[in-house]
Amino acid sequence: MNVEWCIPPNSSAAFVTNMEDVLEVYVREPDPKRLLVCMDETCKQILSDKRKPILAEPGKAKRVDYKYKREGVCDIFMFFEPLAGKRNTQVTDTRTRKDWAQAMKHLSDDIYPDAEKIIIVMDNLNTHTAISFYETFQPEEALRLSNRFEFHYTPKHGSWLNIAEIELGVLIRQCLIGRIQSKEKLVSEVSAWETNRNAKVVKVNWQFSTEDARIKLHHLYPKIEDLLTTRIKATSEEL
Repeated sequence: MNVEWCIPPNSSAAFVTNMEDVLEVYVREPDPKRLLVCMDETCKQILSDKRKPILAEPGKAKRVDYKYKREGVCDIFMFFEPLAGKRNTQVTDTRTRKDWAQAMKHLSDDIYPDAEKIIIVMDNLNTHTAISFYETFQPEEALRLSNRFEFHYTPKHGSWLNIAEIELGVLIRQCLIGRIQSKEKLVSEVSAWETNRNAKVVKVNWQFSTEDARIKLHHLYPKIEDLLTTRIKATSEEL
């Protein structure tokens, strides 16, 4: 059996550059005016029943026919503030630059209107850039939104460095495993999960540090010989 996994390259300056940048963001001193928010997204297929399910009864689980009708796919945005244990989810019909830009505008103006800067950690999907603002809004508004955020990207094959991916995984396991028949039902389920999770102020205890990375993932770092070592080698070869 094959298991899907994010396998990083053997050695990559690009990977460790983005990794250490994100890890540095995670250990900054908390600032109520400069909020850290991790962002990720996933999709959920909408499947309606072709035959009416048999409801659960004592001693018997609910039974659903194996046949279903495809009703499209919805996208789910996850915005997670790890230091506060607060998450915000948004469900959209599509997964475009405009959807992401609108979701970011909602985050900026409705969720965190008083923040001076919102520090965003996310993966490098091609929609996750300020370009999306300019493809969605007038230039003045696009520039305003661009200035509201500070972007930090996880490296390719390094999405596990995004804390929002952890929280999104919890959402999927607790809320999205079964068949969901409509977008309205999906919105209701995700909203209820978000409300319950926020009420419990569930946080993520992130412990992986730059020091850990340099030890456990040392093979990802380019091998750099210092000047002294190079000179010693050169002298030895001459002798």
